[in-house]
Amino acid sequence: MKEMNCCLTLVCHKSQEERLVDHLLEHPDWVRGFSLTRIEGGSQKEKLPSMLEQVRGRSQRVQIVSVMNCDDAHELIAHLKRHEANPEIAYWMTPVIEFGRLA
Repeated sequence: MKEMNCCLTLVCHKSQEERLVDHLLEHPDWVRGFSLTRIEGGSQKEKLPSMLEQVRGRSQRVQIVSVMNCDDAHELIAHLKRHEANPEIAYWMTPVIEFGRLA
């Protein structure tokens, strides 16, 4: 089994949630599991599609977090850049010191 040494975080507008999740589910060799949280956020590069979001200055977003192998995370990001190129989808990777299950 590959070392789970990376935490990949993806953040996108809620309208992109299903497409992004579909990509994760299509690649179980890279992504063994993930957590999804609904959040609000804003950035200078973001286009606020609804009038309510424009008034509030932020939008409803989705944050997806997956602990995975670092090489697989890079493969997934390369895949997403080819198939979902969008400046409003943000990502970052952080090292994982240890990952396991309690049982």
